[in-house]
Amino acid sequence: MKKFLVLSVLCSLIACSSSSATKEDKPEEQQPKNVYRNPVIDYSLPDPSVIEGDDGYYYLYATEDIRNLPIHRSKNLVDWEYVGTAFTDRTRPDFEPNGGLWAPDINKIGDKYVLYYSMSVWGGELTCGIGCATADKPEGPFTDHGKMFRSNEINVQNSIDPFYIEDGGKKYLFWGSFRGIYAIELSDDGLSLKDGATPQQVAGTAYEGTYIHKKDGHYYFFASIGSCCEGLKSTYTTVVGRSDNLFGPYVNKNGGSMMDNKHEVLIQKSNSFVGTGHNSEIVTDNAGNDWFFYHAWQKAKIDNGRQLMCDRIQWSSDGWPYITNGTPASVSRAPVFKNEEEKE
Repeated sequence: MKKFLVLSVLCSLIACSSSSATKEDKPEEQQPKNVYRNPVIDYSLPDPSVIEGDDGYYYLYATEDIRNLPIHRSKNLVDWEYVGTAFTDRTRPDFEPNGGLWAPDINKIGDKYVLYYSMSVWGGELTCGIGCATADKPEGPFTDHGKMFRSNEINVQNSIDPFYIEDGGKKYLFWGSFRGIYAIELSDDGLSLKDGATPQQVAGTAYEGTYIHKKDGHYYFFASIGSCCEGLKSTYTTVVGRSDNLFGPYVNKNGGSMMDNKHEVLIQKSNSFVGTGHNSEIVTDNAGNDWFFYHAWQKAKIDNGRQLMCDRIQWSSDGWPYITNGTPASVSRAPVFKNEEEKE
């Protein structure tokens, strides 16, 4: 579940970028352009979701530790700037009184940017729910379409953490948090449930933060296990299973089912970071390298919250994703992109 925090000084965040972490570590020299340091943003941006806009920028959305759901953008996945928020106090969703906006999932459906979100109070497993909003541009403004469903309406406890996917000409939403992961078919516009559709369980009770990636005929089910929000005590860990079918069964390398909470560990704590979880979509750079974002607590800056991390995903000869050493990179070769002039 996504702990709702309110940051006290928003203006300082607007002035920050990923270079803030670099400047503290290397105050007298410029960071080489072909490497980057984690975290890529050193303030709290939990549960990231990312999409490439038509303007050449990548846009990233996160749980609202910055009120009204923050949006950042970058052309190289490393240097980020704060754009604004998806909502305002006037336009923010309100179907869950006093609820926070958690775990957004951004998509382009037709000519609209569609933002799925969770709305919940901490511990509100029966009344939390999932809604959606649309915009003409990735930076918004977003128009809320309201609640799609609540836990107590769809009979899935803890209905948070939405993930949208299209497959076989149909649209689906996956969601859930430690009470099972479920899927359901959506309407043609993706803004509501398809008439008559019912939830189907696809994974067990160990997981939240679902993301499914299609590659080479396989479906890869990424999720997080453990506790997200306990600072140094956080045990969040990113795991993965694989299937030949969107709805599973998803299994680990030994054939153990994710319905039975069996999986492969993708990335876990290191000497510098704990609580490594809730990954974003995979982004491919110009050199064909795959990257993803997630959040983690930095031991040396625990008061900064769940900071934004970036790591390269590689693929083994037998088709399984892995991260070098299975832990966050502190310093690594940067994603490869055209320069800004070329992209514009």
